[in-house]
Amino acid sequence: MTKVDLSPRPVEAMSPRQLERRKSLIDAALTLVNETGVERLQMKQVCERSGVALGTAYRYFSSKDHLLAAAIADWHRLLLDDLVAEQRGARRGVAETDRVVRFVRNGMRAYQRQPQLARLRVAVAASTDPFASETLQSLARADGAALDAVSPSLPPAAGELVRHIVGHSWQGELTSWVTGRTTLDDARRRLEGVVRLVLAPYEAA
Repeated sequence: MTKVDLSPRPVEAMSPRQLERRKSLIDAALTLVNETGVERLQMKQVCERSGVALGTAYRYFSSKDHLLAAAIADWHRLLLDDLVAEQRGARRGVAETDRVVRFVRNGMRAYQRQPQLARLRVAVAASTDPFASETLQSLARADGAALDAVSPSLPPAAGELVRHIVGHSWQGELTSWVTGRTTLDDARRRLEGVVRLVLAPYEAA
C-alpha cells in the first residue's frame, strides 16, 4: 500500500490564496494567545476565529505546536526588523557593543509588553513536533542575521559562537522570567552582561 504524505504544504509552494489562509490562522492564533493564554488554546478555536476549516488548517500546519511556532516566529521576525532598524539609526556616536546591548534590551522590553507571547515562545521551544522544530531553527537563523546586522565585525568562527551564546542566553533568560525563577530586571541585566562579556575582546580590537 502506498503511504500517503500528510506533511503540511511548504510555504514556498503555496498560492496567494493559500498564503492568505495561512496568515489568517497565524493572526487568529496570536490574538487568542493574548486573550486566553497558550495552555487553553485549541485548533478548533483558531479555525473558528480565522474562518478556515479545521481540516484545511492541517494542510498548512501539522499540529497546534507547528501553528504556534509559526505564529511566534512571524511576530519575532517583525520585532527583529524593528530592532535592527533602531540600532542602524543610532550608529553615530554609539559604541558597537552598546548597540548590541540596546538590541537585546529593547527585545526584552518588547516581550515585557507582550507577556503572553513570551510564554508562547518558551512553550513552543519544548515541542517535539518536527515541523515546529524546523520553524524554530529558522527563527534562530533570523536571530543570528539580526545580530550580525548590529554587531561589530567578527571573524567567522567567533561570529558563530557569539550568535550561539547570545541567542541561547536570550532564550534562557526569557524562560527564567516566564517560569518565575527570576525577575525581568535580573534577566535583562544578565543578558546584557553576557553581550558585553562575549564582545569585549572584539570591541578592544
